[in-house]
Amino acid sequence: MNYYYITGTSRGIGKAFAEHLLENPSNNVIGISREKTIEHLNYRHFFLDLSDAVALTGFKFEPHANAKKIYLINNAGTLGFIKPVGKLEADIIVKNYTLNLIAPSVLTNAFISCYDTADAEKAIVNISSGAGKAPVDGWAVYCASKAAVDMFSRVVDMEQGIRSEHASTSIHKGFKIFSIAPGVVDTQMQDEIRKASKEDFSTLEKFIDYKVNNGLSDPVSVSRKYFRVLENVGNIKEVVFSIKDYD
Repeated sequence: MNYYYITGTSRGIGKAFAEHLLENPSNNVIGISREKTIEHLNYRHFFLDLSDAVALTGFKFEPHANAKKIYLINNAGTLGFIKPVGKLEADIIVKNYTLNLIAPSVLTNAFISCYDTADAEKAIVNISSGAGKAPVDGWAVYCASKAAVDMFSRVVDMEQGIRSEHASTSIHKGFKIFSIAPGVVDTQMQDEIRKASKEDFSTLEKFIDYKVNNGLSDPVSVSRKYFRVLENVGNIKEVVFSIKDYD
């Protein structure tokens, strides 16, 4: 059996990920989010607010004997209020960094610790963003957190490489990690972006045009692109990239 832990499964790309995986009876999906919107025999749900640091640190992964694949997909994230620095609320900054950066870091740490000796294909997929590569006004926390997730992923990949060099392949079956940007996807986040104030967000019209001109990708098609990539994890050398690079 295969086991996939996915954060943010209540809607958008996370829900599409889960529903796509559940088409295969060999897959078990474990959703992690505040709300449950999926009912399936092979689906389990952990109700967890990933912006709550105390609750987050209490989460435990479970052993899965004889698993063929064990994956963690850190999908949950938030753009938060679109405002320039100086207009942001302190508690919102803390919550957004916790959800976007601290949660995937804590879960990745716990995932590697739990399954270090598991003889399975093990991979971590962080949902990145082009906003982690280029600044966008009004998105300071989101841009910074996604850039940090990219670097965190690079370091984990480096550590896994160093460890594999010093261990017998029969002893150490390491983890693959990726930080993959999905492009511009038609999710609730895009709805929130289009409601921003022009005063606080200079590129508002560009995002409105994405919707008007059908420039947004469908979450279902995006999730299927991700899994076409993940079917070939052993052949992918990059850690940080865009899903569009593999169209």
